[in-house]
Amino acid sequence: VLVPDDAIEAAQNSLWNILRVAAEPGGAAAFAALLSGRYQPKPGERVGIVVCGGNTTAVNFGSNGR
Repeated sequence: VLVPDDAIEAAQNSLWNILRVAAEPGGAAAFAALLSGRYQPKPGERVGIVVCGGNTTAVNFGSNGR
């Protein structure tokens, strides 16, 4: 599933604003696929997402306007 950069940034913002999780772009890509509708689970399908922020620092996170 391909997800555009703006959808990934929106997912990063949502993760931070709602859950206070600082995720790197690659770590937020799967969440972005769900939020953007690029991936639509089938009815009854259970979805798990791994979110990573290992390559994110407070400085980088803040400099991206989040």
